[in-house]
Amino acid sequence: MSNSSSISHFLLLALADTRQLQLLHFCLFLGISLAALLANGLIISAVACGHHLHTPMFFFLLNLALTDLGSICTTVPKAMHNSLWDTRNISYKGCAAQLLFFLFFIGAEYYLLTIMCYDRYMSICKPLHYRTLLGSRACAHMAAAAWASAFLNALMQTANTFSLPLCHGNDLGQFFCEIPQILKLSCSKSHLRKLGLLAVTASI
Repeated sequence: MSNSSSISHFLLLALADTRQLQLLHFCLFLGISLAALLANGLIISAVACGHHLHTPMFFFLLNLALTDLGSICTTVPKAMHNSLWDTRNISYKGCAAQLLFFLFFIGAEYYLLTIMCYDRYMSICKPLHYRTLLGSRACAHMAAAAWASAFLNALMQTANTFSLPLCHGNDLGQFFCEIPQILKLSCSKSHLRKLGLLAVTASI
């Protein structure tokens, strides 16, 4: 019975069998990534350069644009590479890094969306206290807490996932590394570990 130490790479999902469709997927991924880079780059530039946009709402929007860029840049380039060069391989360490950064950026996005809901709630329900409660220092602390919590969560999820022994091959049914697909390769009863990790994650 093999385990994770004997696996040097994973096989990602092949999106197409023919060369023409692979190149089409490469072009589609390229278009999506360029559109995301352009849109989020414009948001970041506008907020950073426009002094009238230095408000809590736009500060959190800038952070949200960064998470969107990060999640796109974590998964799409490898899919583009595989489509262009007709390969499915991703190294074991590369898969772990991709999972870590993907969970980090997605987690930060969820936390920031929650903070943005709180920001809008305060601006509508308590407009007279809004400037006092959501000053620049408070916004910076909330954003830092969101990023730090997301990284801690991603680190624990990744460490937990890759500590499981894998004995069901190395074929992932997805074009990027994600936890459910890796757990399908595990040969251990990981239900209690997953429940414990969910409880810890919920408390962060």
